[in-house]
Amino acid sequence: MSDVAAVVLAAGRSSRFRAAGGAQETKLIAEFDGKPIIRRVVEAAVASLARPVVVVTGHASEAVEHALSGLAVSIAFNPDYAFGLSTSLRVGLQSVPAQARGAVVLLGDMPKVDAGLIDALISAFAARPQASAAVPVYNRKRGNPVLLGRALFDKAAQTRGDEGARRLLAALDSTQLVEVAAAGDSAEFDIDRPSDLAVLRAAKGFGD
Repeated sequence: MSDVAAVVLAAGRSSRFRAAGGAQETKLIAEFDGKPIIRRVVEAAVASLARPVVVVTGHASEAVEHALSGLAVSIAFNPDYAFGLSTSLRVGLQSVPAQARGAVVLLGDMPKVDAGLIDALISAFAARPQASAAVPVYNRKRGNPVLLGRALFDKAAQTRGDEGARRLLAALDSTQLVEVAAAGDSAEFDIDRPSDLAVLRAAKGFGD
């Protein structure tokens, strides 16, 4: 068990997904291999070392919570979800217990992320006491999820609009930010449109 929590951001309106023909109220309840996307993401968090696991809901909150039935998570509702990702990040970090040294922030639309990647971030962060954050890297690009140390919570809470922690991490130097190699594209693949879900279903080893 670590002293790092997990925060899953699952409050967005899925505007692009629905505009592109997605039938679901939110892309997060669209199914892949028999499970809603959001359940796959949250199950990865629950299977990791991170505790507790906090899920931030907003748009279609009832549907999202139903998809998570039976999982050992706490729900934090974001009434301001329409104002962008930053509002959910703020709600999530405020829900992290005071004793936690940090939180792994996961996006609810990234179903390839697994417990191994989450644990790798936690281990790398623990091994570098001076670090403020940890981030996965694939093809020389930083991806998600990201681990934010407690020292960054206040700054992260000050972000606005649809901005996450990208700019905050970009300001850190190599002593403050730990980069962790990600196997495959799990750290960059997300579901924005129904076509992305079709790609996932067609990929080798990820069929329905």
